[in-house]
Amino acid sequence: MLYWSQQYNEVVWLDSNAYKDHLSSYDAILAVGAQSGLITSYQGAFDQLKAYQTQVNDWIFGYLTYDLKNDLEDLTSENYDGLQFPDLFFFQPKKLVLIKGNTVEFQYLKEVESDMETDLKTIQQFNNSTIQRFNASTFQQLNNEVKIKLRIHKDAYFEKVSAMLDHIHRGNIYEANFCQECYVEVAQIDPLETFKKLNAISKTPFATFLKRNGNYLLSASPERYLKKEGNSIISQPIKGTAKRSENLEEDEQLKRNLQHDEKERSENIMIVDLVRNDLSHTAIKGSVKIKELCKVYTFEQVHQMISTVTSKIDEHTHPVDVITSTFPMGSMTGAPKISAMKIIESLEETKRGLYSGAVGYFTPKGDFDFNVVIRSILYNEERNYVSYSVGSAITAKSDPLKEYEECLVKAKAMREVLEN
Repeated sequence: MLYWSQQYNEVVWLDSNAYKDHLSSYDAILAVGAQSGLITSYQGAFDQLKAYQTQVNDWIFGYLTYDLKNDLEDLTSENYDGLQFPDLFFFQPKKLVLIKGNTVEFQYLKEVESDMETDLKTIQQFNNSTIQRFNASTFQQLNNEVKIKLRIHKDAYFEKVSAMLDHIHRGNIYEANFCQECYVEVAQIDPLETFKKLNAISKTPFATFLKRNGNYLLSASPERYLKKEGNSIISQPIKGTAKRSENLEEDEQLKRNLQHDEKERSENIMIVDLVRNDLSHTAIKGSVKIKELCKVYTFEQVHQMISTVTSKIDEHTHPVDVITSTFPMGSMTGAPKISAMKIIESLEETKRGLYSGAVGYFTPKGDFDFNVVIRSILYNEERNYVSYSVGSAITAKSDPLKEYEECLVKAKAMREVLEN
């Protein structure tokens, strides 16, 4: 299906990689071809999204960049932007495929219903030789070596983390997520093959392949930002990371160490408090609950500490209002949120854009599910610009060297895929 989908200018593929999650609605979703769409800068973006979602009242898929913060607060994004993606993009797909267990459901708009049988046959006919021909005709096999550069070098990183620690010691913030960009200025990659390799070694529950013309997101995200199901809202912030080991005994010890790490737990709990506060803006009084606190989950590349926070909303609350009141997500900002975002902007060197934003969908019933865009490669095909960013939470107990090493752990999969 992914190879078949590449003929379209708009593609969203969401893959849970068979991850066992009782909160998951689908194992995978493919949405292609725009019947209608919304592309805008941050000014008035959430009002436009609210109007578009209400008017279409159908499945819509798309993304929210981190810089939509500027629509919500008196904030700016003036750092360098090599990717230049629009701030917000959503589309109503002409063709939708929903996968759950052994069931594959095709939902096509009426004007393209006649394509369904032909499309299914075409998808079924793809095999290894077809794929090889597809690759040869779609992308030139280039031998250019990918040389990844750091936007912030090690010494500068230490200086910036020290500056953030000064803010913490002065009481300006308690915690902030500090990120750095790794990039390639002139590179041509095969987005689909790159995504397949990244997904194969990561196997995360919120993997995403997104295409909008020549803009691509290749994501191996392990984190859910926000899900709405009926009047229930679920947020699952990640804070706390440990590397994996091929030695089973050592791997279990690394997991136990993370579970009992005082610094990592304090990071997570601070963000849980922030998420509770965000959800309370739309929640029915007394409905905000912590379902899981600092539970360690294991993925292919890392162990992660995840908490689950839920709330209930009134049936008249608009779904976009729930997102507006919680965006950007706490795990990628800090506490207090606005102060943290101002300090982040002053110390980081790159506009975050889609990194630390969210990708997901709204259903015709007004439900939604969005991930957090981390562990992701971003590619602007026209500009030949490739980027991935990594970050960590800085608290009073942070050691700059350990934070730097955490970034390297998080970058491992993306770097490996691009360099090989």
